[in-house]
Amino acid sequence: METYFSLEFLNTLVRFAICVAVNWGIINWLYFRKSHRRDFYFTFMLMTVAIFFLVYFMMGMERGKATMGVGLGLFGIFSIMRYRTDAMPVREMTYLFVIICLSVVHAMAEDYVELITIDIITLAAIWLAESKMQIHATKLIQYDRIELVRPDRYDELLADLKERTGLNILKVDVGGIDFLKDTAVLRITYEGDTGKDVDAQFRVRKSQWREV
Repeated sequence: METYFSLEFLNTLVRFAICVAVNWGIINWLYFRKSHRRDFYFTFMLMTVAIFFLVYFMMGMERGKATMGVGLGLFGIFSIMRYRTDAMPVREMTYLFVIICLSVVHAMAEDYVELITIDIITLAAIWLAESKMQIHATKLIQYDRIELVRPDRYDELLADLKERTGLNILKVDVGGIDFLKDTAVLRITYEGDTGKDVDAQFRVRKSQWREV
């Protein structure tokens, strides 16, 4: 029977299906369940597809010509990639690193037993790490009582924020302070749904944050 694809390419499509299934499971059930970040969901899934085929075709259609140098080179390039728009949080960078790693491994693998074993170990490691990590919701607030941002008045600041927001606030970090407008940008950490705290109106560099 005539076929439009070689046996090797069909084998590649099987590995690609496994790669997408595993990475989707990591993104959807481990990452998105806590973060609810649809932008990174989109990014991770497309990175899975792009990196898999990029690595595969850079190695050549004949698997015997594949070299670890190609995979490791791409792995290094993409693992240190930083987007020019917003700084990527550490947790998202970690997941990006894992997605890149698995995509490269699936594109280069030849033994299905080893491949599935690697997938199981990776999934188990991520699940274990996530089950031990508790993520609280955060929100940026433009605050008008800058006299309370002093370290010695932290209890008053916390009480005022709890009363005015109605949230069970666990921690307050102070960002930029504008003495001309008598305002400050605060980042509060509170108990709540992490999926409802998307707040990117105020931009404060990481070096400007300090804990009260």
